[in-house]
Amino acid sequence: MENNKTIGILGGGQLGRMLIQQGINYGLITYVLDKDPNASCKDICNKFVVGDLLDFETVYQFGKMVDKLTIEIEHVNVDALLKLKSEGLQIIPDPEALKIIQDKGLQKAFYKENQIPTADFILLNNKSDLEKNSAFLPAFQKMRKLGYDGKGVTRIENLDNLTQAFDCESILEKYFDFEKEISVIVVSDGKGNLACYDPVELVFDPKYNLVDYLISPANIKPSIENEAKAIAKKVVEELNSPGIFAVELFLGKNNELLVNETAPRAHNSGHQTIEGNYSSQYDQQIRLLLGLPIGSVQAHSHSLMMNLIGEPKYSGKAKYEGIETVMAMEGIYVHLYGKLDTRPGRKMGHITIIGDDTANMIEQSKKIKQILKIKA
Repeated sequence: MENNKTIGILGGGQLGRMLIQQGINYGLITYVLDKDPNASCKDICNKFVVGDLLDFETVYQFGKMVDKLTIEIEHVNVDALLKLKSEGLQIIPDPEALKIIQDKGLQKAFYKENQIPTADFILLNNKSDLEKNSAFLPAFQKMRKLGYDGKGVTRIENLDNLTQAFDCESILEKYFDFEKEISVIVVSDGKGNLACYDPVELVFDPKYNLVDYLISPANIKPSIENEAKAIAKKVVEELNSPGIFAVELFLGKNNELLVNETAPRAHNSGHQTIEGNYSSQYDQQIRLLLGLPIGSVQAHSHSLMMNLIGEPKYSGKAKYEGIETVMAMEGIYVHLYGKLDTRPGRKMGHITIIGDDTANMIEQSKKIKQILKIKA
């Protein structure tokens, strides 16, 4: 292994920050590209470049500066990555797979083409197309590109809700009455070797439509766990790319599983692997970049990960109230993302709770939520 390689990361948010923290253990040199001059990665990488991730020339020139390139967000210029790949640069994930995933329309068509179970959908060019498909409602409308953390998704019950509809290229996805949402993180080395973490159960914040907390492992039957892993593996096998992939699935009330969407990177649903598993999702990503074997995905304890978000009505320089009390608790691991400013619903960090009693961990998370407040 050569540990003096320069690793380029497209995106400077918290996922990149945690990737760099792991990369430091391997002696890596890390360069980061992000449009935000105060991004989370700014002060911990070796070189920080301010630039637009969607601009061809910016991404291309950044790629020329590094030995290997990866992402922490999928909204990047794929054409630049394809050119860099043609010139011999190793990129994880593969640009062809990224091109499919970053467009929800292509992603849904990919599932259908490969017989991967997913909800019925219709492709829309604009809001007028939605009106023509009123018989498909109720449904979720999702922007084909640039959506994240619940943004770019809206539920349309009927034509009376058209004021909240997106007037752009989107998909209309049939509403599916599910019991719970689960996620499977899959590691692929691109050489036919894959490993799956145990499925985790996601509980969403209804106000902000992002993960409130997750439970690892998910409270599901062994048969459902095996099926979820098999579906997630099939998704990644068909994408034919090295990388870390988070496959999110809906579990229906009759135990049917449908793929919601796939992320081609480390994911919010894998944060707990830092403390809960022998090799974290970030360690796996570094291993792939260095050509090292896939690490153990085995968990050594049960865990709960809860997101820390900005309090309602507060915007400005972040202040963390009650953090001293929380950090005095046993089995609690606090991760702050280095974001200077808070705003309502913004992810500012996360906490992992380690234990062997899921019900107790959920109660602990409720107490923490009452104690720790992120204000301005």
